[in-house]
Amino acid sequence: MLGIHDREGDIMAIATRDVVSIPPSKSIKDTAKVMMEHEFRRLPITDPGSGKLLGIVTVMDILDFFGGGKKFNIIEKKYQDNFLAAINEPVKEIMTRDLITVSNKASIGQTIEAMLADQLGAIPIVDADGKLAGIVTERDIALSLAGVAGKDIVQDYMTTKVFSTTPGTSLGDACKIMVRNGLRRIPIIGGEADISKAAKKLLGILTSTDVIRFINAKELFDHLNSNLASDVLEQTKISDIMVDEPITVAPTMTIGELCELFAENNIGGVPVVKNDKVIGIITERDILNAVKRY
Repeated sequence: MLGIHDREGDIMAIATRDVVSIPPSKSIKDTAKVMMEHEFRRLPITDPGSGKLLGIVTVMDILDFFGGGKKFNIIEKKYQDNFLAAINEPVKEIMTRDLITVSNKASIGQTIEAMLADQLGAIPIVDADGKLAGIVTERDIALSLAGVAGKDIVQDYMTTKVFSTTPGTSLGDACKIMVRNGLRRIPIIGGEADISKAAKKLLGILTSTDVIRFINAKELFDHLNSNLASDVLEQTKISDIMVDEPITVAPTMTIGELCELFAENNIGGVPVVKNDKVIGIITERDILNAVKRY
């Protein structure tokens, strides 16, 4: 790792200092709204009085709540599947409480190691009093390396085990796939029924942010036939909310070029395509693994 990454306190040079945080009493619905307004994938939860960090909520927590995992029990059992009632629960019910943090005196290298060790997409930074001093994300690190990340290429770091699904998949099933496998994005493929899945065409991509945007959409509430979460999850198909014609990269693109692509398009992951087939996917987390070599 480059020596510059090992200087004490350097993490604050790339961290976001003016952090948007929310109180634990904010509703899940309003939390999702704040995320979309600021285009954030996570929000720290702080005590309104002391400013101390209490927890963090991510888009994956909301996907879990919305139907992908154990937090769906809030809707299904506590509210008997009443989606409109459940989304007004306080965010403290789904936030992560056992946080891993780093000091504002940490180096970039120490922060990267902490994020990789626990597979974290972001890590809060706290001062000596336990107050929130900033936050650094995988994207912050990737963007800081744009143009200087070296000549290693995408195929050396991409994930070759790609979870994908089809446009007709229900939103509920897509949430389950994403939450159970820790995926923030999933390629959508399609093609003739008689050809292999591996050969089918990339039609789009669904990200966790797309799902949060859908939850926030006024049209969702205007067209609900009932208050039942199961109706929303079963009747909505991925084709209704996926991003068509997603950005893709070739396996020979350099990591430096990839960082620049992420910066220019404000994205955190892309499918890797060769001969019109999806052969992998590469994300900001994979870039952190590449950084370890510099």
